[in-house]
Amino acid sequence: MVELLSWTELIICLLTLFFAYIIFGMAGFGSALIAGPVLAIYLPLPMVVPLLALIDLSAAIVNMIRDGKKAEFKEIRYLIPLIITGSLVGAFVLLTTRPDILSLLLGLFAVFYALYALFWQKKSSHFSQYLVYPFGLIGGVFSALFGSGGFLYAIYLSGRIEDKNSFRVTQTTLIGFSTLIRVIIFLFVGIYWQLDILQLAIVFLPAMFAGVWIGRNLTLRMSKARFMNVIYTIVLISGSLLIYRYFS
Repeated sequence: MVELLSWTELIICLLTLFFAYIIFGMAGFGSALIAGPVLAIYLPLPMVVPLLALIDLSAAIVNMIRDGKKAEFKEIRYLIPLIITGSLVGAFVLLTTRPDILSLLLGLFAVFYALYALFWQKKSSHFSQYLVYPFGLIGGVFSALFGSGGFLYAIYLSGRIEDKNSFRVTQTTLIGFSTLIRVIIFLFVGIYWQLDILQLAIVFLPAMFAGVWIGRNLTLRMSKARFMNVIYTIVLISGSLLIYRYFS
């Protein structure tokens, strides 16, 4: 660990993870969006992705142990097969085509939807359950392609679940499931046999625990309207970064 990061770099990474998991504790997604680009400055990208997957899975387990009974398992039951199918399609697309334009289209959709929800939507909309098919499938595709399908699940669940705590735990559970698949793959190919990744994960866990705890408590004190504004703001940032990634 000492060979990989100086003390200054380690402190920057810990502070970044702390803030990222405040967002995760509040919204149930978004940690990789914030932490990934910063960690990639100081660590090799092939190490950052499995490292964040391991920490995300730990965060999801923490939330599930604490609040798991509040999750809407009916929604999860419908989404999981679609996420698996979409992930397989996304993996195929990634291996056989250049998916850059898909990143741009997804980013534009996220930005326009978030702006609509933040500034023009007058009341909470209730989505038909039939929308589970496009959101589940497309979310799975983009999770495999870019690791950024979480906000699509958030858009769908925000139109299905009224209670903000139930929404947060359900979203966390979905992200945990998606992350578990990646962790199993990384374990299978031997990535987690690298002691550097496991050591860093152990060092980073306290920042994750503290961030998730603060994020959860902030959520409990928020009104539903303010909480949803936080969700849509994260969606807006996610879409903007996808557009930036395309043009850069």
